[in-house]
Amino acid sequence: RNRASASQPAAPPPPRSPPLPRLSGIRIWRPLKGSPLLFARSCRTETVEIGMVSVLIREAKEGDCGNILRLIRELAEYEKLSDQVKISEEGPCVVGYGLYYFIYSTWKGRNIYLEDIYVKPEYRGQGIGSKIIKKVAEVALDKGCSQLRLAVLDWNKGAMDLYKALGAQDLTEAEGWHCFRFEG
Repeated sequence: RNRASASQPAAPPPPRSPPLPRLSGIRIWRPLKGSPLLFARSCRTETVEIGMVSVLIREAKEGDCGNILRLIRELAEYEKLSDQVKISEEGPCVVGYGLYYFIYSTWKGRNIYLEDIYVKPEYRGQGIGSKIIKKVAEVALDKGCSQLRLAVLDWNKGAMDLYKALGAQDLTEAEGWHCFRFEG
């Protein structure tokens, strides 16, 4: 960093920017910092008390792969894509997961993309999905990300309602964005 010498006056501070949007008390947008980084991990530890059930949200470990795969299989069944998941393994009870990775936007800098969020049906409506999203938002803030992005199928009204309740903006409605992909 350049520091002002005794003969040069310090530059005036930059103008203050407007307040940044929040996700139920967690700021999810941050001024650009650093450079893009590809990195993937799950959430840090947090225990959520839900009625008589205590749900732990923590960093995923290698030993969790079988349970995560089981949840991915359930998600595939929910999205009517179960033929695309070939392996399943039983193990201790895991009730949900979030899978994310870092992406980069020309205009917004480093972002996090939440590829999957899944909570077993019998545990939905208890705040677990919200807690997973909030923990991923905290990672985004810690890593200097400017946005947390995700996609949802148009028929999944429950998920859309959750994301909107947490402060997410539907870019299809707001900005006319449509997602495309190339295969092959």
